[in-house]
Amino acid sequence: MKARNWILVSVMVFSLLLAGRAHAAPEYTLKLGHLANENHSWHKGALKFAEEVEKLSGGRVVCQVFANEELGNEMDTIQAIHTGIAHMVITGESMQNWAPKCALIAVPYMIRSAEHLQKVLDGEIGAEIAKEVVEKVKLRPVSAFVRAPRNLTSNRPIKAPGELNGFKLRVPNVPLFVKVWEALGAKPTPMAFSEVFTSLQQNIIDGQENPLDLIRSASLYEVQKCVNLTEHVYGWIYLAIGEDFFQKLPEDLQKAVLEAGKAAQAYEHELFLSNIAEDERFLKEKGMEFVTVDKAAFAALAGPAVEEFLKTKPADVLELYKKIVSLQ
Repeated sequence: MKARNWILVSVMVFSLLLAGRAHAAPEYTLKLGHLANENHSWHKGALKFAEEVEKLSGGRVVCQVFANEELGNEMDTIQAIHTGIAHMVITGESMQNWAPKCALIAVPYMIRSAEHLQKVLDGEIGAEIAKEVVEKVKLRPVSAFVRAPRNLTSNRPIKAPGELNGFKLRVPNVPLFVKVWEALGAKPTPMAFSEVFTSLQQNIIDGQENPLDLIRSASLYEVQKCVNLTEHVYGWIYLAIGEDFFQKLPEDLQKAVLEAGKAAQAYEHELFLSNIAEDERFLKEKGMEFVTVDKAAFAALAGPAVEEFLKTKPADVLELYKKIVSLQ
């Protein structure tokens, strides 16, 4: 009888221990910040990462996702990771302040197509850039999200660089973009994106350049008639975790983080592809004309301007640029 009671007590204690573990607080809570809104594929990819890492870690790791720069802008969040306040970020060419090769994340006419971009990311070149991010930025990329290509908008079709002479073009405050559009014959004007709609409406500028999703979300179809398919920048952005924090994780949780990153990348890419098609359909319905351009002519003029700019960077950046351009 005593033996039976002992067994019952043991079973009850074991059950209570299991229940306690099931409801125990997670061992690690990650804070992930980014600049996109809740409808963007980057945010949904980040949520997928959070879902997967919690599942793969058995609840030992949870991830809180903060959109709309709630943790601060991109640079603020990277600094917060370095000081241990935050843990993850979605970031791209801004990292060139630490890692010069990150300047290659968004270079006009360096990458020819989505297929070319995927070869860069999946091969030795992508690994080399990611390695520099780990070593110099102290961030470990766990996913690479492909960005939609940037296209030129205007109120008349523009098929060749010669048609850009005197064209007042809004560009972001990126020195390389200014140099390239000057070489193409335009008059680039750096301007905050928040000012673009009104400036187009008032004819302060003639056009701007951005991916289709931003053209749509900013309602630029109301003040521009044409999407000229220059596709001048194919780039990507990383979902990354602080390297110092990552190295402190047990090996099994490091594996969970990396596997969750792969799942998030695959999921976000599916969303990205469907969004591009949907954005094009939407803009056409709003009356925008999609214009095929002579991309080879644009690229021929942009290339020398890019190389001249990259000469201001360490020599291995220009060498890597040439490798990317020649990759078949």
